[in-house]
Amino acid sequence: MNKKVLVATAKPFAKQAVDKIKKICKDKHLELILKEKYTEQKDLINAVKDVDALIVRSDKVTSEVIGNAENLKIIVRAGAGYDNLDCEAASGKNIICMNTPGQNSNAVAELAFGLMLYLARGKFNGKSGRELKGKTLGIHAYGHVGVNIARIAKGFDMKILAYDPYVDNSKMEKDGVTPVENAIELYEKCDYTSLHLPSIPATQKSVNYDLIKLMPKGAALVNTARKEVVCEDSLLKIFAERDDLKYASDIAPDKAEEFIEKFGDRVYFTPKKMGAQTLEANVNAGVAALNQIVSYFENGDITYQVNK
Repeated sequence: MNKKVLVATAKPFAKQAVDKIKKICKDKHLELILKEKYTEQKDLINAVKDVDALIVRSDKVTSEVIGNAENLKIIVRAGAGYDNLDCEAASGKNIICMNTPGQNSNAVAELAFGLMLYLARGKFNGKSGRELKGKTLGIHAYGHVGVNIARIAKGFDMKILAYDPYVDNSKMEKDGVTPVENAIELYEKCDYTSLHLPSIPATQKSVNYDLIKLMPKGAALVNTARKEVVCEDSLLKIFAERDDLKYASDIAPDKAEEFIEKFGDRVYFTPKKMGAQTLEANVNAGVAALNQIVSYFENGDITYQVNK
């Protein structure tokens, strides 16, 4: 195809992923440019100048990056979230932006259950804890991760509820999940509520005091989505009022130190975002990103375009 593909990853893909990417590029006659472990944004800005396609992970594809890309046709974020891409700037230059939905979903779902278990067992402090069996789990947003959450929850013999106004109730019911009419009902009824909302203006700080206060005694909120969807001030307020609630997040809040200082026994934050940090997810997402680029150049396939 005589196209240049830049894989720019400050945090590189696993070797297995890179090996597969190299093979696909060779088979499809694509010129692969690997830029791994770069430390300055200017390195990415300079690297995109004459490439046709770009694959990133959590790397920031800013308007400045896009502005310096003379031949760029497509950007693929290897992962589900794409708030690290300036989609508006890309659209202004007729550049396609895509993500790779579903490739990391099982990894994120498994981490969510790891966090639930950690909270249920009192952070493994040696004291008596609780079991997940028989508890009610609420899934807030029923996308790829939510589907995997439901699948795993069945193995724990949990009752599963979900709220997502953009998903047909019939799909949830087919998966053995009980749909609820609104977020209020979800938070009122669930012992564990797992967040999978994207970070968009409509969802930012939407998990607020009015919702969290509805949670049953001893309930836990688990966030493997984005920190912005939870209103930190609301969470601090309700935690000060109630000593029975727990919160675990794969994204440390801005006020993490205050949470830990005041409520350290009831909160837990991973050292860095780890939801998609498995070998399997790493390989799946990287290979999917390149396959989507190949499909776009060969067939004009824009199935996973996010800047429509």
